[in-house]
Amino acid sequence: MEKQTGVTSISKPSSIIQSESTGTTPAKEHGRLWIVLALLALYLIWGSTYFFIRIAIISIPPFLMTGVRMLVAGSILYVILRLRGQPAPTRAEWGGSARMGLFLIGGGMGGVAFAEQWVASSVTATCIATTPLWISLFSGLWGCWPVRAEWLGLVVGFSGVVLLNVGSGLWASPLGAVVLIFSPMCWAFGSAWSQRLILPKGLMASAAEMLFGGALLLLVGLLVGERPTGHVTQSSLFAFVYLILVGSLIAYTAYIYVLRRVRPTLATSYAYINPLVAVCLGVFFAGDHITPLGVVGMVVILTGVVLVSLARERKAEKSHG
Repeated sequence: MEKQTGVTSISKPSSIIQSESTGTTPAKEHGRLWIVLALLALYLIWGSTYFFIRIAIISIPPFLMTGVRMLVAGSILYVILRLRGQPAPTRAEWGGSARMGLFLIGGGMGGVAFAEQWVASSVTATCIATTPLWISLFSGLWGCWPVRAEWLGLVVGFSGVVLLNVGSGLWASPLGAVVLIFSPMCWAFGSAWSQRLILPKGLMASAAEMLFGGALLLLVGLLVGERPTGHVTQSSLFAFVYLILVGSLIAYTAYIYVLRRVRPTLATSYAYINPLVAVCLGVFFAGDHITPLGVVGMVVILTGVVLVSLARERKAEKSHG
């Protein structure tokens, strides 16, 4: 193909001709590369946070650690967004962000850090992987009840939870077990509720939620008697910084980037990979011991999550078709 400009013809480079023949362009290829990199970041970073939370709380109380982590990360993100010209949230958006921060950051992340005082990071990650199951149930509160295929996934997934509890000895610490079951329920309820709340646009929602959730957890930590220890180990300090800069800022940014560019099923596929990353880190670096029955429970849980996610995607396609 040639483009005529007066009497001179300008031929396109062969690389562009090849791209047109295959239906791709350099810009599309570049976008796909960033999507792949963002997904890898979600898989590896969010899978590793459970391990680093466990290291951080060795010498930093869990609620204070998570509260300060979220406040610092939220403040950094908020300042960056404001400097880039994004408007501050309205009063209604701050209100919606406060509700989200209560459930996602307060109950979700705060509960995880609290439970990891007794529960292995690998088991924690697998329990949190049940979040899509709870989202399917809580969506029914707003009239979006699970379809038959989703119910199958729910039955399979929660059967895996029973197997994991038996195989991992989760109930050896009843308080940790209760909090760990409650934590994904909080995250799921907040996620389902978010569709009905007025929230800021884009990453500003994450910044506002982290600010409110972090302040809440800091207050909770002080109320329950948590105080900074006299000596913070180097490993805990490194883990704390990693959770702020990598676990919160980079991973959140990658998730928002992916969420806007791919199908929801692919965007949330981190839920299947994170437990595997957490198990590997826990076994090789933290001395976690996973029984064969515990491994079976993990596989069954992830199978249930896959079934639910696929069923929800098919339901969404039908509703939009």
